[in-house]
Amino acid sequence: MDEIIRIENLTHTYSAGTPFEHCAVDGMDLSIYRGEFLGIIGHTGSGKSTLIQHLNGLLKPTKGRVLLGGEDIWADPKKIRSVRFRVGLVFQYPEYQLFEETVYRDIAFGPTNMGLSGEEIDRRVRDAARFAGVSEQMLEKSPFALSGGQKRRVAIAGVIAMEPEVLVLDEPTAGLDPRGREELLSNISAYHKERGNTVVLVSHSMEEIARNVDRIVVLSDSRVLLSGTPHEVFAQGDTLTRAGLDVPEVTRIAMSLRERGLAVDAGVYTVRELSDALLALRKGGGVC
Repeated sequence: MDEIIRIENLTHTYSAGTPFEHCAVDGMDLSIYRGEFLGIIGHTGSGKSTLIQHLNGLLKPTKGRVLLGGEDIWADPKKIRSVRFRVGLVFQYPEYQLFEETVYRDIAFGPTNMGLSGEEIDRRVRDAARFAGVSEQMLEKSPFALSGGQKRRVAIAGVIAMEPEVLVLDEPTAGLDPRGREELLSNISAYHKERGNTVVLVSHSMEEIARNVDRIVVLSDSRVLLSGTPHEVFAQGDTLTRAGLDVPEVTRIAMSLRERGLAVDAGVYTVRELSDALLALRKGGGVC
């Protein structure tokens, strides 16, 4: 597969040389591929936020390199601004960054800074609003008159409007109710399928990760612990548990059945997969 981002021996140390020195990312190697939907999970303090802030140059490595399209993003520091247009980062609770008079102008802020024509800005604003689930009627409203979930969508649309090659979302559903979470994830999935761009989803929710991504990277103690398809990662449930992480409820059921001697694949993570496994088990009468 074609790499869009390659991380080589990445290390980041906060407050170096002080009593508060802390290594948040330690010698990390990671490839992110063009067009994939990647999930990043890890417990608090595992290095998730520090890692993603290196992807568009918000943080500079203490050691190592971040390559975008094969080029070191810090080879010429004067060009780091262009990197941030190519790799769009949506922070956790991005609605706190809204500041314009209307939703339209907030979404248009990034494309305007790119020096695009008024016609192109308008196209991007309306396309991004559609992807994020922001209605036409909402565009002329004040962002401060919206609900929390609507503000979240506006903030995400503002990043999508820059049409980045890589869209990085840090806990995009945090604080939303179940319906809001499902709708937002559906919008993100539709964006990925239609545009075919790379999407990186950071989440603490195994259920969200399992249902949406092509590949999972598990971080633990500032390093990559596991990487693989959801099935490959969740099949190592014991390793995840030792790292202080949970697994999807369906996977927990499968693991429990295996402990009771039933030959159920421990890597299943959807209800359909578990149902199929149980039906096959019933026909075959298999035990471990």
